[in-house]
Amino acid sequence: MSATGNTNPTPVVECRGVTVRFGSFLALNDVSFSIPDHGEFVTIIGPSGCGKSTLLNLLAGFLQPTEGEILVKGKPVQGPGRDRGMIFQQYSSFPHLTVLGNVLFGLEVCRRDVGLDRAARLARAQDLIEQVGLANHREKYPHQLSGGQQQRVAIARSLAMEPQFLLMDEPFSALDEPTRLEMQELVVKLWHRIHPTIFCITHSVSEAVYLGERVWIFAPAPGQIAYDIRDAIPPSMGIPPLVAQERSEFKEAVYVVTEAFRRVTEMALTSAGRGSTQTKPQVRP
Repeated sequence: MSATGNTNPTPVVECRGVTVRFGSFLALNDVSFSIPDHGEFVTIIGPSGCGKSTLLNLLAGFLQPTEGEILVKGKPVQGPGRDRGMIFQQYSSFPHLTVLGNVLFGLEVCRRDVGLDRAARLARAQDLIEQVGLANHREKYPHQLSGGQQQRVAIARSLAMEPQFLLMDEPFSALDEPTRLEMQELVVKLWHRIHPTIFCITHSVSEAVYLGERVWIFAPAPGQIAYDIRDAIPPSMGIPPLVAQERSEFKEAVYVVTEAFRRVTEMALTSAGRGSTQTKPQVRP
């Protein structure tokens, strides 16, 4: 018990009975979860069309639930906010701005809220550019960068606002495998250094296990969290992805997640064949 006697602190993020419909299509069905502590890294996998991106858009404030509510620190999410950064699958840099200009953009637009003078804003942007390994490219434009470098710009731009939450929707899916592995290691390093709460969608089980400390497996539409796997996920800080993948504990975690994914898929197919609806999955608190 804390000194104040409060044994139930307000969760960082809470989803209460969220359902989302697009016309007659049920995208999410009665989804509930709670993230009690700041700084968790949740990776999300599931079949295409199961509502993963819909959940991220709800957390970002781009969508509103049809039913239920999403709370951030006890307050309903009513729209986008600078406490939540989003990194998309597509490269999203401003083409007319340099690397430095892109990373500075949010700081300049929100300079009154950020409370930093010009020199401090510039120093923060330059520091992040160095952290993502683009110090020698700060005056280049997006068309002069590789795909991996453009995603590094997107990460730096999002972190410049020092968001409490980082939402990543398949951010590395368009990259070649060596670059993808480099980006995985970079994100883990930045997460440990800056410690935002991260939700990251991926279609790769290995990537989900390497990046996250907690893996959610979504059931096919209507989307629900079928599995919340934590204890089986080994730490990855300071371990390159290829090295981690050769370790027995990593291979065991990949097996656990893969088997859970297979069971979800098989249960969905069985339910569809019988014409029954999905039962509500069991999610660990």
